[in-house]
Formats: sequence, structure tokens, C-alpha cells
Amino acid sequence: MARSNSGAIVTALTAAALAAVGFLAYQASAGAPAVAAKPRPSASAGEHHRPEKPGGTGRTSRHAIPENSGTGLRVVYALGEKRVWLVGADGRAARSYRVTPSKVSPAPGQYTVTGRSALIPGSDGVPVENVVRFASVDGVVVGFSAAVDGSKPDPVSQKKTGGIREERADGKAMWAFAAIGTKVVVVA
Repeated sequence: MARSNSGAIVTALTAAALAAVGFLAYQASAGAPAVAAKPRPSASAGEHHRPEKPGGTGRTSRHAIPENSGTGLRVVYALGEKRVWLVGADGRAARSYRVTPSKVSPAPGQYTVTGRSALIPGSDGVPVENVVRFASVDGVVVGFSAAVDGSKPDPVSQKKTGGIREERADGKAMWAFAAIGTKVVVVA
């Protein structure tokens, strides 16, 4: 009998801890600044990056911002290149880096950041941080995130997930850049 009581206690404590983490994540998301932080130029681990000049000429980076990605402050996600650009209001990329796509991808188009969570369990069960959500496809929420343990999604998994996985440093940069309402442009 003591064994079943301890099992119930463990179950109750686990449920309470999960509820507390969910509540804190909601508070962090709700308290996020309404205006995006000023991006800081920096490079992804092991990748040299120079800021790009606006417009169609004079680009200096190996990874130019896609031409059809709009103007102004925005996050650009190129599905084919598996790459993200954090583009400032001046049209220059403050940061560009590769990502691991999710199983479910949004259609090319313009979106906005609709939600953020500091730390939650990912749809694949791995704890993720700096979650920036911007789309939903067939009931699957799509957004950028970084695994706390640095892992990548299982490439053979058949589970439909919407997490676009970033390196942790890139996830921190996305978190600082993309507040609620920030434009996200997805290109092929």
C-alpha cells in the first residue's frame, strides 16, 4: 500500500512541476518585449560573416539575403538553403546561419512571430529553448528553437514536428531579435 501511495505522490509532484514550467514559460512569452532588440553583428560558430549591403548589388557575404524576401526588419528563412537571416531595418543581415528543417515546413510567404517560449519540451520530446513560433501547418505549430542538449532531430523519425532546429548561440540571437509581431519571410 505504501508503494501505491508513493507512486501517486510522484505522479502528483511531476504534474505540478510540469504545470509550473508551463506557467513560467507562458509568463516569459507574455512578458517578451513588444519591440525587437537591436541586432548585434556576430557569426555562427565556425562561419565567417560580414554584414550585407541592402539592395541587389555590392553584397559582400557568401550567403546573400534572398532577393525576394521583402524589405525592412525581418527574419528570412530559405527552405532550399536551410538558412536563416536576421535582417535589420537597414536591410543588412546582422546574422546568417544554417538550420535543420522540421518535418513540416510552412509554404513560402510572409508570417509574423505569434508566440515565444523560453524553455519547453519540443514536439520530439527534447527540451528546447528560445522558441520563436510563426506558423501553423495542418495543426502543427512551426517555429525556430534550439535543443538544450545541442541535439538535432532524428532524421528517420516519421513524427510530424514543426521545430526548425538552430544551434544554441543562433537560438539566443533569434530570441533577442524576433519579438512578437516581427515579420518572418519564408522563401523557397
